[in-house]
Amino acid sequence: MKGRWGKYLLGGLMVAVLAGCSSKPTDRGQQYKDGHLDQSLELVNQPNAKGVPVNAKDYSDQLMEIKYASPSLFNRNNTTFQAVQSWMASGADTRTLNQYGLSAYQMEGVDSYGNVQFTGYYTPVLQARYTQQGEFRYPLYRMPPKGKGRLPDRAGIYSGALDDRYIVAYTNSLMDNFMMEVQGSGYVDYGNGQPLVFFGYGGKNGHAYRSIGKVLIDRGEVAKADMSMQAIRQWADTHSAAEVRELLEQNPSFVFFRPESFAPVRGASAVPLVAKASVASDRSLIPAGTTLLAEVPLLDNKGKFTGKYEMRLMVALDVGGAIKGQHFDMYQGIGPDAGHSAGFYNHYGRVWVLKGANVNAPLFTGQTRGATSGGSLLVTR
Repeated sequence: MKGRWGKYLLGGLMVAVLAGCSSKPTDRGQQYKDGHLDQSLELVNQPNAKGVPVNAKDYSDQLMEIKYASPSLFNRNNTTFQAVQSWMASGADTRTLNQYGLSAYQMEGVDSYGNVQFTGYYTPVLQARYTQQGEFRYPLYRMPPKGKGRLPDRAGIYSGALDDRYIVAYTNSLMDNFMMEVQGSGYVDYGNGQPLVFFGYGGKNGHAYRSIGKVLIDRGEVAKADMSMQAIRQWADTHSAAEVRELLEQNPSFVFFRPESFAPVRGASAVPLVAKASVASDRSLIPAGTTLLAEVPLLDNKGKFTGKYEMRLMVALDVGGAIKGQHFDMYQGIGPDAGHSAGFYNHYGRVWVLKGANVNAPLFTGQTRGATSGGSLLVTR
C-alpha cells in the first residue's frame, strides 16, 4: 500500500512539474532550456547552442567601423575581437571557444532562465520639404535654447509654442515624425534630387515619456498581445488626423533633431552601425564594445515566431531610453523594410557575452542607465 501511494505521489509530482513547465509561455521564443541561472552573467564551459553564426561578414564589417571611428574602443576590446575572428575562421564551433582563449558568460534573461528580451529599432526615411506646402505641414524642429524656463510639452509644440526659426523640415505625416523620435534619428528626403540628409538626435524637451502603446492598450483600442509599431500605424490609418494628434499628445516628451549632411547612422558610441550586427544595451550591464553571441528568434512576415532561431554575432554600440537589464534593441537598418522588421520584435532568445583572455570578466550588476533616443512605443521596452 505504501508503495502504491508512493507511486501515485511521484506520478502526481511529475504531472505537476510537467504542468508547470507547459504553463510557461513560448509564443515569443521563450526557450527555458538551461535551468535556473543564478547570476546576471554566468560563466559556462561552452554555450548550449547548435549551429554557427550566420553573419560573420557583417560582424567583421562592424569591427572595421569601430576601428576607424573609435580606435580607443577598438583597442580596449581588440583581444576579444581577434579571438572571435580566429574562432569564426576555424568554423565557429561553440564547443571550441576556449581553444581560442574565449570565455562565454550566459545572460540570465528576464526570468533567470536565460530568456533575454529582444526588440528592434531602425532608421526611418521621411519625405519632407523645406517650406510648408500642401500635405507637407508637420514640422520637425532643431533644439531651441532652453533659457531659464522649461520647454513646452508636445501638445504646446503642436499648437505652435516654438518659434518657426527652429523648424528644419516639414513632413507629410505627424505619425512618421513621432516614429522618428522613437528611433532617435532618421534620414530626410527633401524631394529635390539631393542626397538624403541625416537627422541626428538633438535633445529633448525635458518632459516625462509616456508610451502611446500603453495608452492604446489601456483604452481597449489594441490588445496587449497584438501591440507593435505596425499595430499603432494601423490604428492611425483608420483614425482622423485630430484623433492621431490627440493620442500623440498623451506623451508630453518631445525629441529635437540635428541635420547633418552625408552622415552615416551612428550609435551612442559614435560608431556607424551595421544592420543586425549591432545592438543597444544597458551599459551598466553590457558596456560599449562587448561582443555578444546571440540565438535570435526568427519571425515571419506577420511578426509571428516561427519556432526557429539563428545564431548572430553582435556588438553593443548604442543605448536607448527603455533598454534596461536583460534586454537588447537590435539595429535593423534603414528604410521601410527595416522598419517592418523592427516593428514586430518583442521576443526572446539566449545570449552569451564573449570575452578574450586578459580581458576583465563582466561582473556588472547595475540595472539602469541614461538615454539618447526618444523612448519606446511599446509597453515592454
